[in-house]
Amino acid sequence: MTERLESDDRPTPRPAPGPGAVPKPGVPRPGAPRPVTPATAAPGAAAAQPVADQPVTAPPAAAPALASPESVARARAFGRVTGDGHVYVVVDGEEVLCGQFPDATEDEALGYFARKFDDVEAQAALLEQRVAAGAPSADMQSTVDHLAEQVGQRNMLGDIRGLESRLEALRPAIRELEATERAAHEAQRAQNVAAREAIVAEAEQIAAQDPQRTQWKQSSARMAELFDQWKAHQKSGIRLGRAAEDALWKRFRTARTTFDRHRRAFFSQLDADNAEAKKAKEALIAEAEALSGSTDWGATAAEYRLLMDRWKESKRASKKDDDALWARFRAAQDRFFAARQADNDRIDQEFEGNLVVKEQLLAEARALLPVTDPKAARRALGDILDRWEQAGKVPRAHLRRVEAELRAVEDAVRQAEDEKWQRSNPETKARSNSMLSQLESKIEDQEAALARAQATGDTRRAAKLEGELATSRQWLETLRRSAADLR
Repeated sequence: MTERLESDDRPTPRPAPGPGAVPKPGVPRPGAPRPVTPATAAPGAAAAQPVADQPVTAPPAAAPALASPESVARARAFGRVTGDGHVYVVVDGEEVLCGQFPDATEDEALGYFARKFDDVEAQAALLEQRVAAGAPSADMQSTVDHLAEQVGQRNMLGDIRGLESRLEALRPAIRELEATERAAHEAQRAQNVAAREAIVAEAEQIAAQDPQRTQWKQSSARMAELFDQWKAHQKSGIRLGRAAEDALWKRFRTARTTFDRHRRAFFSQLDADNAEAKKAKEALIAEAEALSGSTDWGATAAEYRLLMDRWKESKRASKKDDDALWARFRAAQDRFFAARQADNDRIDQEFEGNLVVKEQLLAEARALLPVTDPKAARRALGDILDRWEQAGKVPRAHLRRVEAELRAVEDAVRQAEDEKWQRSNPETKARSNSMLSQLESKIEDQEAALARAQATGDTRRAAKLEGELATSRQWLETLRRSAADLR
């Protein structure tokens, strides 16, 4: 907004006194305002028509606001007052009529027009301070123009040329300040453009995400934050220009529209997938609930394992639905397995007496070890096995243990029987006798050869034959012991 700094060129006239009123003493009664020009007011000049653009100054009807004595003293150096109240100002050595202040003292006339000069000079000084302080320059040039126009009317008393020089000196300073502001404005505008560009670029990046991989909660919150940032820049930031702002807004709006379309499509498909998954899992729940009352423990447990595999392979519904569906499916299984466990517990209670009997039979079986007489051990074990079968089942928790212990005794008896059979095997005996015969014949040959070597004095050969003969005799002793075990 351009600030208009204007002074009142015409004092407000005082109302004329009523009939019989007496003017106050000491206060001059002004005459009627008269248009005055420098030509008509010059001493000794003839009357002339007023100039249309020449200001007309009238003295105030009320007590005028006069300048200070110091201001009046300064004003005397730049003008004078005639006897009839005309006030002149000297500009470039020539007198120029300011106006007329009739029926007043000289100081009053000078003070009135000096005050007008003081007002304009004060506004000029204020403007100089604003320029020096780097205040916003929006209205400075218009203020200089307005003040220069006032000074140009020459309706004031003071150093006109000095004030005009000060006003003209302000113009380049104001232009420099305007240039600085424009540069700062452009820098701020570039910064705002970059900020808007960053907002748009991030929005476009979010909109370009793969809908199947998008974190919709975080991305939606971030898109809302970007929109708030856009509005804040639009509200408080520097205007970018209609073309630039429209182009950026079009990109930003397109990104938001694309993001919203992808989000709606994703959640629409997700709802459809959830509905399909929910339907499939409800079918599995129906099967599980139908089996929950079965007492065919083995077959039904196998069916539940197959149902669990199908459940794991099925698609997930929404978290809320999926949790509720799983609870129903698990409840159906739990009913079946709880019933099976209760039945097993009942059966185990019934089999506790059988376990006592079989523990006693295991003690008898362990007493057969180590097996010294395989035949007797087999007879005793057969009796134990018969009573074992008659004893019946044991609780499931002990079944594997007692069966394993009994099996260990059976394996030991069987191993003893196998070893005894190996020793009594005719083929084994025949092979053993044949080896004995061959080794005995070899030893006889070695003894004869040793005797010949000793008889001929061949000590070297005799020593060698003695070593071979000793080895053969050791083997013979070993074979004889083995043959004795086979008998």
